[in-house]
Amino acid sequence: MALRAAGRQSLVDTVVDQLRAQVGAGEWRVGERIPTEHALAEQLQVGRNTVREAVRVLVHAGMLRSRQGEGTFVVSMADPAEIMRGVQRAGVRDVLELRIALEVEAARLAAVRHEPADLERMRAALDAQTAFEDPEGQPDSGSLELYADHDVAFHRAVVEAAHNSALTATYGWFSSSVREALVTALGDREMPRIVHGDHHDLMTAIASGDPEAAARAARLLLERPKRAVESLLPES
Repeated sequence: MALRAAGRQSLVDTVVDQLRAQVGAGEWRVGERIPTEHALAEQLQVGRNTVREAVRVLVHAGMLRSRQGEGTFVVSMADPAEIMRGVQRAGVRDVLELRIALEVEAARLAAVRHEPADLERMRAALDAQTAFEDPEGQPDSGSLELYADHDVAFHRAVVEAAHNSALTATYGWFSSSVREALVTALGDREMPRIVHGDHHDLMTAIASGDPEAAARAARLLLERPKRAVESLLPES
């Protein structure tokens, strides 16, 4: 099966796409060794250097793993980078639903595991946010992105206060989508006004050490904009 680069796409990119598709289709299962560079080069009718570069891309993406002297093995049938690009393209409602799933549990854990420095970071983010508010306490129309940066910093501080490295890493990948959705929502006049009390209530609940109160506060904070988004969507 000979491959040709399509348009501006390089031959390496074309091989990456082909190998990603083959792994995703289960041609080689998780834990199974993929064919050698020589075999893949013959199968795809490309040079071994091209195959080597394509495999390196998929190793870096987390789909494959090379073992010295043993070969290259499948470790995931899904490309994490593709998954994250899908998340970034998700709508505001999708982002809010995922935020609820992550942040409610993070708040519950943070109530039990937080340290004084965690609360200081939350407080500092909220204090910094006030510099970008209008006289009515709402985000200044000329500073929406800066305002969003501090809001995301607050929520990241909440997640980091859970002291769960996997949760922190996941939210770190996801935070760019959180910021993008937030900037979109802040510029939409039909979205609800920011309620600062919700953020302070969440911080207070975490500081109190009550995990259920913290979880409720986190859910309340995010359910409000989610309901607003749902009310604006056309009925299916």
